[in-house]
Amino acid sequence: MANSKLKLILASTSPRRKELLSHLKIPFEILSENVPEETDLTNPSEYCCYLSQIKGNAVAAKLMKHRSQESFLIVSADTIVSLGNRIFNKPADRNEARDILNVLSGKTHSVFTAITMLLIHEGKEISYSFVDESLVSFDVISHEVMERYLDTGDSLDKAGAYGIQNGSLMFISKVNGSYSTVVGFPLSRFVKEVESFLKQTFKEEAVWQNLF
Repeated sequence: MANSKLKLILASTSPRRKELLSHLKIPFEILSENVPEETDLTNPSEYCCYLSQIKGNAVAAKLMKHRSQESFLIVSADTIVSLGNRIFNKPADRNEARDILNVLSGKTHSVFTAITMLLIHEGKEISYSFVDESLVSFDVISHEVMERYLDTGDSLDKAGAYGIQNGSLMFISKVNGSYSTVVGFPLSRFVKEVESFLKQTFKEEAVWQNLF
């Protein structure tokens, strides 16, 4: 919109996050920078929060270099799967995917999604992050179901080697928490958090969606 105060930037190329954010019916751009997704942090919440922050910061640096006269709300995210003291990211190949799913088989694990919001407006940068956790329970995955799911290739670009919205529904028995958190973007909580975050700067705006 020509009279908008902010440009909304999704710092992710994930089609699932794009779809979830689209439900808000707010115009946004997609801009993602490749950053090393590495950290020595071992706490799952801190781990994914840090990664979401560096993703957002990388996009902010590019925007400030090339579009410094505009105002932005950059939204970045990271999702991990955790069981006990282990953190599971995306598998490197089919064999690693099988190994991860065998560890999760018959158990309940945590899915953490971190969201970072970075507001760039009138020469100021304000950042806020939150982490949402959901619990996912797996049935015992039989060899036949395992191989059938691995055949889809769906494991290879998903934290924990599965995506809840597809064939893994064959062995997911229960979700305790937000479904969208497991997908990779806790939409209902984001709506609450972004409203609170933006009203700190744009107090006169009764409807935060009108900023975009």
